[in-house]
Amino acid sequence: MQIIDEVSKTVIWLIRAGAAFRLCYCLFRMISADEDSVMYKKRAMNTVVFYIIAECVWVIKAVIVNYYT
Repeated sequence: MQIIDEVSKTVIWLIRAGAAFRLCYCLFRMISADEDSVMYKKRAMNTVVFYIIAECVWVIKAVIVNYYT
């Protein structure tokens, strides 16, 4: 069980870091590219939605594990 917890913490860290870098990239591209700013704004919103869904999955996993242990 300890290995599964370590792997899940690593995956959570990677998701958070990846979402943060993707959001920063989209924001910087929105600033620099005026004609493509709508596309990067949509991509940034999709990144935020992905991050929220990913965090909810890990919270649900923690609730289920705590319920059955």
